[in-house]
Amino acid sequence: MDAPPPKPERLLSLDALRGFDLFWIIGGHGIILALMQFESLGWLSVVNEQLEHVAWHGFHFEDLIFPLFLFLAGVSTPFSLTRRLAEGARGEVCRKIIQRGAILVLLGIIYNNGLQWKGYENMRFGSVLARIGLAGMFAQLIFAFNFTTPRRLWVWLAGVLLAYWALLSFAHAPGFKGGDFTLEGNFTSYFDRLFLPGKLHRTTHDPEGLLGIIPAIGNALLGILAGLWLRRPEGEVSGSRKTAGLAAAGLILLLLGGLWDFAFPINKNLWTSSFVLWTGGWSALLLGLFYWTIDVLGCRRFGDFFAVVGMNSVLIYMAGKFIKFEYTNQAVFGGLAKALPERWSVLVLALGLFAIEWAFLWFLRRQKVFLRV
Repeated sequence: MDAPPPKPERLLSLDALRGFDLFWIIGGHGIILALMQFESLGWLSVVNEQLEHVAWHGFHFEDLIFPLFLFLAGVSTPFSLTRRLAEGARGEVCRKIIQRGAILVLLGIIYNNGLQWKGYENMRFGSVLARIGLAGMFAQLIFAFNFTTPRRLWVWLAGVLLAYWALLSFAHAPGFKGGDFTLEGNFTSYFDRLFLPGKLHRTTHDPEGLLGIIPAIGNALLGILAGLWLRRPEGEVSGSRKTAGLAAAGLILLLLGGLWDFAFPINKNLWTSSFVLWTGGWSALLLGLFYWTIDVLGCRRFGDFFAVVGMNSVLIYMAGKFIKFEYTNQAVFGGLAKALPERWSVLVLALGLFAIEWAFLWFLRRQKVFLRV
């Protein structure tokens, strides 16, 4: 009997990019706002604008944070599942995939509502973690049944994106015409009003609703395809060639997403198919940049700084809801902040908050404490 293939080394660039992604949630935006208090750095207002969600159609960097995380979950899939699938343990793998999806849905409900029952009509069930859990789950199940024929993943990718485009282009809310992509008339919001339990985030629409799970599978599938590319042996494909491949794929996806935008607008709230291609393009370019910088050129210290955050991503996301790091920040840096001029005070507290969160995660990593889902 042939020996099982060796387990691939964990990509530091993958954890680093995941940490960079979360950095903007747990402190990066606050640091930019603090720096904007200095007149010489007023140009950062352009960056700040990119750190705000677009109201409806369009795209800002802030709109990339969520799909990038889903893309990266896909990238890790071939590294974490291929060995067990090759050993014939598909049943076990599928059970773990479904279990992980269910746990993330539950954590999302807890994140939204706390550990209390507020009444069915006051509970919000749609969440960021639920979409990551369910879209990632379906993408991983598709991979589990097609890992020996990865070309089929492209067929699945095209299928989910075209199916969602057709659904929103021909279905509509009552009183509106087919292909209505407005807040009131789109079919996704109407579907959620009918079938999504509890309350919607925006009363008539929930950006983490049910139908949006379908195209979000595409982000995870794009990540899986990128992971398969990066997992190829160095003797077969060099690190520089892998980087070039990711860059080329990213540019092609941006071109396709930009062209599709004319007929099917890039829209995070609706998670349109053009949005999947557009964010997939930026995700591939960022992954290529981080992979080339960290794993090819060997800038390990830069990678490790962000990997501290990325290796405990779910934990710090949940902790931000239930742990008031601001109290510790005031206790540690509050005295210094009060002694400084206002603009410096704001900057010290912004940097201090991220430093405390980073130190918390560094300590957990040192103790080998991780929230594994």
